[in-house]
Amino acid sequence: MQSMALLWLRIAVLLYTVAALAVLPAALYDRPRWRHVAVPASLTGLLFHFVSLAETLNAAHHTLPVDRHETQSLFALLFAAAFVLTFLRYRTVAPGIFLLPIAVLLMLVPAFRPGVERLPLVSSGWILLHIVLLLAAYAALLVSLLTSVLYLLQERRLKRKRAALRGLPPLETTDQIALKALLFGMPCMTGGLLIGSALAEQTVGPSFFLDPKVLLSFALWVTYGSMIFIRRHSGLRGRRAVYLSSFVFLVVLGVWAANQFSGVHRFTAP
Repeated sequence: MQSMALLWLRIAVLLYTVAALAVLPAALYDRPRWRHVAVPASLTGLLFHFVSLAETLNAAHHTLPVDRHETQSLFALLFAAAFVLTFLRYRTVAPGIFLLPIAVLLMLVPAFRPGVERLPLVSSGWILLHIVLLLAAYAALLVSLLTSVLYLLQERRLKRKRAALRGLPPLETTDQIALKALLFGMPCMTGGLLIGSALAEQTVGPSFFLDPKVLLSFALWVTYGSMIFIRRHSGLRGRRAVYLSSFVFLVVLGVWAANQFSGVHRFTAP
């Protein structure tokens, strides 16, 4: 019975992962067809997940989670259910950008390392990938900010009947460059934060959620995704786009400053 519950849980993790990947183009890249992948995968994963948790609790002869893995699985179930209910009520998959990756992260250890407390991820390769992905996300944000500033300068010159700055593309192209830079950076930031969270969970434990760098990093992730959503659905550009990008870049600087006081950021190799 326990082995079957573990199998159902692993299937649920894989389905949530597929859904989390499909939500990105559906919500951020204006690819509504990906909804037909994200929503069925989430619903099916939720079913497998519920059956797995019910079988696990039944085999352990208690009705509520009592250990760490069961609690993580329950929280992941709630996050996935929140995404499904939000879609059924409001017909939007945007919350899945945040809810589904969190669900996957919470389920990794219970699904694939049920006998241990931590995943064997602390190695130079994973740390390097974590750093590279986050640096790519920060670079994309900087490119978007600088491009938005150029858009603003060019727009002002044209409004004042002055000659356009040489070497710059049309305003529409400049705006698309800024937006596509953000769209490139979001998956990089998501992957970097997921890897970093798994690494920190191993080296520090659950208390890593109280670390200032971790809290600011997730705030940056939420702000980054919100900025993309606002730009995609409100047509934000020009001065307001510069202000929004500048605010997010200030959050990046705050995350960098928090590194100096963070005990989580200093990983140690085995």
